[in-house]
Amino acid sequence: MRCRFGDTETHFGVLVLIQVMGMAQELHVLAVDDSLVDRKVIERLLKISCCKVTAVESGRRALQYLGLDGEKSSMGIDGLKVNLILTDYSMPGMTGYELLKKIKESSALSKIPVVIMSSEKILPRIDRCLEEGAEEFLLKPVKLSDVKRLRDFILRGEGDDDKLTDKKIKEACSRKRKFQDDSTTQVTAHDIESSPESSASSESQQQKQSKIG
Repeated sequence: MRCRFGDTETHFGVLVLIQVMGMAQELHVLAVDDSLVDRKVIERLLKISCCKVTAVESGRRALQYLGLDGEKSSMGIDGLKVNLILTDYSMPGMTGYELLKKIKESSALSKIPVVIMSSEKILPRIDRCLEEGAEEFLLKPVKLSDVKRLRDFILRGEGDDDKLTDKKIKEACSRKRKFQDDSTTQVTAHDIESSPESSASSESQQQKQSKIG
């Protein structure tokens, strides 16, 4: 069916198809953060990226929502599938790492990608989360580009978990190397000049020059 408005043709069938495709690609993200301000920021970034968001303030509330605490899950009420869990690391009561372990130990929910956020860049913490199965480790403040990248990655991987397993492992290793490289202290000219090796080399050169003289 089509309707003509002046020189513009509107194909209702095409519009409906676009709307259906858009709804099919809307991700549902469970965001977990004890900071109200951070929750609002994350929620806004996710909504800008066309994601549906459920925001909770603790790991315990997240477990309740997912039905991992023995109580009835609110998933039974709204019937929404959770496509991604985005959680802060440092939270009272239950850390993001502990929440990650609970999710990965669940046979029903272990395939849901979990992303950890933190304002602290502590390599052992990052390594521990990635080794436990975290999809990504983001440094706060989280940017819109981070959220869009995660959304695109999840959309590409939906329904093809086995095929992407090796790819995910390689990407996790790559992210780990990136954090390690970024954390390596850059050596400046002043550092080189003031280092013991540099001082010894300088003294040796001076001695050689004095002998030549």
